[in-house]
Amino acid sequence: MNSFRNVQRALEYEERRQRDLLMDGEEVVQQTLLWDPNKNATSSMRSKEEAHDYRYFPDPDLVPVVIDDAWIEAIRATLPELPEQRKQRFVEAMGLSAEDAEVLTSSRDLADYFEAALTGYDNPKKLANWIMTELMRELKGEDSIDLGQCRVSPESLAALLVLIEKGTISGKIAKTVFEEMLASGKDAEAVVKEKNLVQMSDEGELVAMVQEIIAANPGQVAQFKDGKTKLMGFFVGQLMQKTQGKANPGLANQLFSKELNK
Repeated sequence: MNSFRNVQRALEYEERRQRDLLMDGEEVVQQTLLWDPNKNATSSMRSKEEAHDYRYFPDPDLVPVVIDDAWIEAIRATLPELPEQRKQRFVEAMGLSAEDAEVLTSSRDLADYFEAALTGYDNPKKLANWIMTELMRELKGEDSIDLGQCRVSPESLAALLVLIEKGTISGKIAKTVFEEMLASGKDAEAVVKEKNLVQMSDEGELVAMVQEIIAANPGQVAQFKDGKTKLMGFFVGQLMQKTQGKANPGLANQLFSKELNK
């Protein structure tokens, strides 16, 4: 061997060669090998029968170390859950995709944040989506911050998602609330109350607006009745604009559908 680079290449080659032999059920023969840097391969120089042929002998200053199974298991029991194990649990126990689990276990802090938030909002998929989009966008944005400096605690994020689940705020408004939470460190309910962002779910209040929008857009109404049902998005968008995003989207769709199909 004339260089450390060739030593490395020879070892890597032998690792692959001997692994393939063992996988095929063949025996690895003890022998002295030559390395051919041009062929990137080893070749047999001479065979060896026993370890003493290599002049191997026990070091008299080193006592034998015996490691039993009980000791190995005792050490294993002290180990924390490793990233691969955690990723597998996220997939199998929580129903996350392998890709999402890979992202969430990319750091211990992020995985801990996710699991802490789960204690207050038991919907792993929706929580994972929020963390990987809204939260990580802030962590990696122009004014990037470390997760440890994030003003939105796992518990606060869970509380925000609960407000969406209850219909108190819409998903769109939630993003506005989240931005304010990041900036001020306030919890979701406080921001919603201060900014008067509670979602409008009063049917009587919204019907009048729906009828007003329909009356103001006869052309679009005619097209909708002719089969251009995609215009439903236009009508709902008009209501959202009128209510500054506060209208309940599901209820808005129902009301427009009812009024337009009369």
